[in-house]
This record gives sequence, structure tokens and C-alpha cells, in this order.
Amino acid sequence: MKLLTFILIIMISSSKCGPGREIAQPKKTTPLLVRKCTDFALTGKGDNNEWTRTEWNYLAKLDSGGRMYSTQFKILYSAKGVYVLFSCDDDKISTPFDKDFGDLFKGDVVEVFFHTDPHTTIYFEYEVNQLNKELVLLVPNINGKALGWIPWHYEKERTVKKMINVTGGQDISDAAITSWTVELFFPYDLFQPLGNVPPTSGMIWNANFYRLDYDSGKMIKWAWSPVQSSFHELDKFRAIKFE
Repeated sequence: MKLLTFILIIMISSSKCGPGREIAQPKKTTPLLVRKCTDFALTGKGDNNEWTRTEWNYLAKLDSGGRMYSTQFKILYSAKGVYVLFSCDDDKISTPFDKDFGDLFKGDVVEVFFHTDPHTTIYFEYEVNQLNKELVLLVPNINGKALGWIPWHYEKERTVKKMINVTGGQDISDAAITSWTVELFFPYDLFQPLGNVPPTSGMIWNANFYRLDYDSGKMIKWAWSPVQSSFHELDKFRAIKFE
């Protein structure tokens, strides 16, 4: 236990800005305001009245080809964690990945990146697909090289709560559908030992929200804050500000 704690401290400390080294910051845009809510149960449909506290935010399609699927998200936070809701138009479930912690990004998926402390290059990445399978990572991005670490003791109150709702078809690979939605709850306990957790009123994190779709036979990308080549471009993340 002491050895693991020591390793985490060293990893975080080494990623902080030092003399002659700066972390590129996102473009100066108005932060997205994250409204505060009371905790609620997930259904996968986004039908809880708490979601009326905030507006939809749209993802931009980054690649040519494929369908122009509407993709949007909402975000809230409570005393216990952060809620995210995705809504995605779709024609087909184009993923073979039916097990957690696989290469989900090689199939249909939505992704959430939280960079809680912009003074470090360590952040949280989460992916989930229509088959209710997930990938959870803590990512040390050192000199542009990003490789995720799976969380230790990912269980009980340290897990992401998720509910998926597929409409127009079955939730199986290659099924024809019309859309899918996903509700997520990220408990603050899971973000430890990242900085600025839990968030307080007025605090700013950086974040990005993505979608990958393979209905056309190739990867088509969407992003809230557009990137050039990689979802791990920290300087392209946008600021979110907690109410």
C-alpha cells in the first residue's frame, strides 16, 4: 500500500509544470456552466426533471463521409458526483465489443474526458458503447504520449453508474436502430487522487466530449471542442465552470 501511494505521488508531481515547461491551455472561450442538481436515479432516457436545469450542447462532426448524425450532451453536478447525458441519432450498432475494458474505440462509442487540474497532464477518460460496455482510464499524458491506466479497486462506490437506452431496435451488434441515449454518473471517489476534486462553486475543469461511429465502415469522429488528430489534445479541451 505504501509503495503504491508513493508511486502515485511521484507520477502526479512529475507531471506538474516546472521551470521551462508549460502545459498548453485551451483557447480562451466562455466556460460551459455546469449547473448544480440533487442526486437522482438513472434510467438511460434522460427523463428525470433535474435535466431541465441545463441545455443541450452539440458535438461537431470532424470527418467527411458517413451520416450527419445529431449528437449532443448535457452535464450536471451534485454533492456526490458529475452527471452526463448523451443523445445520439444512429442507424446501426456498429461494434463487436461486448466486454468491459476492451478496445471500445474501435467500434461505436461515446467518450468523456475530465481534466480536473489543468496544472497537470493527468486526466480521466471514460468510454461506453450501445452494448453497455465501458472503458475507464486514468491517463498520464507525458510529453504528448498518452497511455491509460485502469483504476485499482474499481468497485462499489468507486464505479461509474451507467444506463443505456437503445430505440428502434435491439441492443445487439449489427442491429438496426434509430437512436441511443446514455446516462452516466461519475462519483468523486473515483477521481482520486486527481486535483480539484470534488469541485466547488466557481471552480474550473477542462473537458471534452466525443463520439465515434463506424456505420460507414470507417471511423467517423465527433467532438464538442474539435481536435486535429487525437482525442488526447489537451490544448483543445474547453473549460467547464461549476455553478
